[in-house]
Amino acid sequence: MGMVLVFAACRDATVSGTSPAASPRGSLSGSDTSLTGSDGSHAKSPHSHAESPHSHAGMVWVAGGEFRMGDTDGEGGSDERPAHTVNVRGFWMDRTEVTNKEFAAFVKATGYITTAEKAPDWEEMKKQLPPGTPKPAPELMVPASLVFTPPDHAVDLHDASQWWGWVKGADWRHPEGPKSSIEGKDDYPVVQVSWYDARAYARWAGKRLPTEAEWEHAARGGLKDDPYPWGRTAVTDCGPKANTWQGEFPHRNTRWDGYNGLAPVAAFAANGYGLFDMAGNVWEWCEDWYDADYYARVSDGVSDRVSHGASGGVTPGTSGGLNSGVVVIDPHGPARSYDPAEPTVPKKVVRGGSFLCNAVYCKGYRVSSRMKSSPDTGLENTGFRCVADE
Repeated sequence: MGMVLVFAACRDATVSGTSPAASPRGSLSGSDTSLTGSDGSHAKSPHSHAESPHSHAGMVWVAGGEFRMGDTDGEGGSDERPAHTVNVRGFWMDRTEVTNKEFAAFVKATGYITTAEKAPDWEEMKKQLPPGTPKPAPELMVPASLVFTPPDHAVDLHDASQWWGWVKGADWRHPEGPKSSIEGKDDYPVVQVSWYDARAYARWAGKRLPTEAEWEHAARGGLKDDPYPWGRTAVTDCGPKANTWQGEFPHRNTRWDGYNGLAPVAAFAANGYGLFDMAGNVWEWCEDWYDADYYARVSDGVSDRVSHGASGGVTPGTSGGLNSGVVVIDPHGPARSYDPAEPTVPKKVVRGGSFLCNAVYCKGYRVSSRMKSSPDTGLENTGFRCVADE
């Protein structure tokens, strides 16, 4: 297919996750420093009279310390290896994913327009695509986003376009398309937000997006080397533990956990740190660029990232990475993105899995599972939560 859904949105149908790689959009520099939409337009300044009250209400303090980051259960992909020892500073983290109500307050205060509410920029799209790629049909170059469109039969699980559709009018207020609504769903996680949208909200709230290391440390909830936020018990054993897919993906969901799609935040038990939904429901944006080989480099004592006033680095240690014996200090990810499956498309890390994750296809609810998406992509199963420093 020469359609945008294939060449830009759904080529990345790996078994590591259920999120497509990118949407037909641009503005991937990620270098702006203000509240900026994907087309360069600005929301009101975070220091205007509509400023959000900066507090730690609704947040949990996550004490810093050392943990083993990466594949500790032998089920991870190559980008989760090697497991390596990381030391992070303490930080505050939102107890739940940012909700529709919270995001609506941000939009009301700032006038912010999300990525999905704007038409894709062909000039920016071309930068991510092979030379000579034809321009998509005009009916595709409209405000739209990616919506889960399940088939009624089994399909090839290597082709995510079988269950993702580029739907005109889909956005955070209409997550399943123009006929859908978030009315009565104030306490559901906001979705159809790009990384740029998530970052804009975080800045307005006086917070930031978590680093990948912070996110995994928090998800583990104080447990050592366990694969899930609740421990080692399989997600389907001893009662529902998270909002995931049960049955045959993507055409039959038994709804054993009580939900067919999104669930309200905090519908399942919190982890040891008091954080809800660190597994399932929606993938969550992280600050870091995605690089498939980053763990291998950083565990060998290589660090190439400096972020928000602190240098990620390494120091000699006695219980470090599996191959190197180093402790990685407060890492902030690689300086640039590299996904060998789509080397021309810069991507950010998303974590935690979603309501579409299934043990046969996608164990994204494992605490070390990594997924990636272009920062301009909005999806029905992707949201975010924020962190703050002391």
